[in-house]
Amino acid sequence: MRNHSPGDDSPTGAYYGPESGTRWFGLWDGFFAVSYVVTAALLLLSSGSQVDHSLPIAALTLIVPWYAAVGRGLMIEASHGPRNLVFALVLVALFCATTAFNLIGAFALFAVIPMLIMSLPMGPAVVLATVANLCPVLVVAFVGEDVGLNVWEVVPISLLSIALSLLLGMWIKRVVRQSKERGLLIEELRRSREREARLSHEAGISAERERLAREIHDTLAQGLTSIISLVQAAESEVYDAPDQAVNHLALTGRVAKESLAEARDFVAALTPPALRGGSLVQAVRRQADGLIAETGLEVRCSVRGEEPPLPMAVSVVLLRSVQEAIANVRKHAKQARTVDVVLVFDDDGIRLLIRDDGEGFTPDGTQEGYGLRGMQARMEEIDGMASITSSPGRGTTVEVDVPATALAGEAAHG
Repeated sequence: MRNHSPGDDSPTGAYYGPESGTRWFGLWDGFFAVSYVVTAALLLLSSGSQVDHSLPIAALTLIVPWYAAVGRGLMIEASHGPRNLVFALVLVALFCATTAFNLIGAFALFAVIPMLIMSLPMGPAVVLATVANLCPVLVVAFVGEDVGLNVWEVVPISLLSIALSLLLGMWIKRVVRQSKERGLLIEELRRSREREARLSHEAGISAERERLAREIHDTLAQGLTSIISLVQAAESEVYDAPDQAVNHLALTGRVAKESLAEARDFVAALTPPALRGGSLVQAVRRQADGLIAETGLEVRCSVRGEEPPLPMAVSVVLLRSVQEAIANVRKHAKQARTVDVVLVFDDDGIRLLIRDDGEGFTPDGTQEGYGLRGMQARMEEIDGMASITSSPGRGTTVEVDVPATALAGEAAHG
């Protein structure tokens, strides 16, 4: 029997699995064995000489290896070819030989007819089944007087047997067809599950890559950018303002330590260091103080309302949004003098504003780099929104909103 590979979509000769292809066939094997044993026992117990016993039993017994070696595989595979016809002709010949030696051998019809029907198309199967059923009639016609039987007494039984064979054949064909259809459905379901698992795995990989990219951009990349800016500032001040250079180098060391802690916790997927042991407001104030120390800008950080207990996922997203907005000020708002960081807590949720008075730009979708896209993606994860407003000469405002319903949902999931 041909093995069925996962990528093979051809139904011809396919293996349908134990649920539908061979499990029920074990019942047939049992029926065939019982039929053989009963027929052989009846032949052995029948009256007659020793030769009358041995020859029909020998002919009947030859059916067993012929079925096991050839017929069984053809029936399971359910293919129709020359081998099937050869098997069926030899099977009928052995049955007729058994019946010719002893009329009791006609009991083997209970096994022979189903084998014919399972191994051949319906038309040839009916023809050979009719031949097999007429074989006992021919035996009676030739030797009926010796056994006390009249051919007309056997004909009605033979006709009834033919009718029952047809009904049995149609039932078996239906069972086999339903078995194949069920097998195809099971195989398709298995493939669908494999495809779903593969797509889910690929989607998970893609989502994880996106998450890693956001984390690296919001933590390590920004930390390295700050370190480079501070080192460059210290280099320019080392001769003219050594005290200021020392301060910048000290700040460089602090940023490097924080970036290292971010990297370690990023690998371990733990709480960001800026949020560990403190509130979101405290973490935002530290980001504002860091911007002051790095750039000398006037950074005004204000909080309206009282900070409620926040799910960690919301705190992390808001902190990353502040970090990204401040990084954009550091990199792009070269002419800025003041920066406002406003955090509002009210019944509607949380609102975060980071506004600068730099040169601004015209948002057209092409200038909104990965940072803003990452911020928007993060906000979508907690059902929030992020937007940017800017125009040349009027500065830039980044606004983040987390509705109260999103906070409640995150708290429930947490």
